[in-house]
Amino acid sequence: MELGIDLGTANTVVSDVRRGIVFDEPTVMLLRRGGSRRDRVLAVGQEAADLLGRTPSRFVAVRPLQDGVVTDLETARVYLRSVLRKAGRRVWAPVRAVIGVPVGSTALEHRALLEAADEAGLRPVTTLDEAVAGAVGCGLDPLERRVHMVVDVGGGTAEAVAFCYGGVLASRTSKLGGDEMTVAVARYLREQHQLFVGEHEAESLKIRSGSDGSGPLVLQGRDAATGRPRLATVQAAEVADAVRPIVDEIVRTLSASLDDLPPQAIADVMAEGVLVFGGSSLVSGFPQELERTLGLPVKLAEQPLTCVAEGAARALRNRPLLAAYGRG
Repeated sequence: MELGIDLGTANTVVSDVRRGIVFDEPTVMLLRRGGSRRDRVLAVGQEAADLLGRTPSRFVAVRPLQDGVVTDLETARVYLRSVLRKAGRRVWAPVRAVIGVPVGSTALEHRALLEAADEAGLRPVTTLDEAVAGAVGCGLDPLERRVHMVVDVGGGTAEAVAFCYGGVLASRTSKLGGDEMTVAVARYLREQHQLFVGEHEAESLKIRSGSDGSGPLVLQGRDAATGRPRLATVQAAEVADAVRPIVDEIVRTLSASLDDLPPQAIADVMAEGVLVFGGSSLVSGFPQELERTLGLPVKLAEQPLTCVAEGAARALRNRPLLAAYGRG
């Protein structure tokens, strides 16, 4: 079994070299606390996300990753093992994998991920910068003798990376991402519409605002005054205004990557454009704001949610690429 894995803060995507996408669900796991005994896994992925806010106090939802890196080794190991099971792995079958990692991850964070993957049964494991994997998934060749620039906007972090001929020329990482946008949407609804909503509802509204055009959006929440359920109508432009401070800060941070590029590299990027992907790249107005600040053409990937996993899977059959960019 050969897998490309995108372990995102918000979503996990697994692509099989032969079968394509075999897992694409939220990065969340529901546990039942066992006291002196081990915690028991009740649900993983979408099943766990559907139960958020609906379970007794002895059940707890955990996110195995924060800002794209492992925060708890045991939780990450259990989560990876559960994901592999849902992806169709047979217990006896060896699994070779490439896992996407943030370009700004530290050596300690990288080692923790490799250890968790090894204990989950992934052997051998190679890691690949998510920006490079996403570029490969979109059909770019990072070994070409021309500069490519991509922007990956995930739930926990956002990164801008320029690479050429087997090496990274420049990169910038913002510790803000889609999670902060979701919080901003929930805060806006509370302050401007007097409506309390959960994380899932705020996330859904944020995504719909970018995909459903500029029309009105309807959502349900709890009225701040009466405590009773209430429907509210929100314009897509309101959502864009709510997340704009986060978007502006992300774009400002990422645009600094241009300062590190030589003139010829800028010419390459101007000719080709900047490729943007990741779940939060779909937020209303993000590509346009990025283009305005960078002063360069920006293109949204055709498959912005799955291209990192698909590129990681393709990299398994590309030894020169893994030799140049991979870490193991």
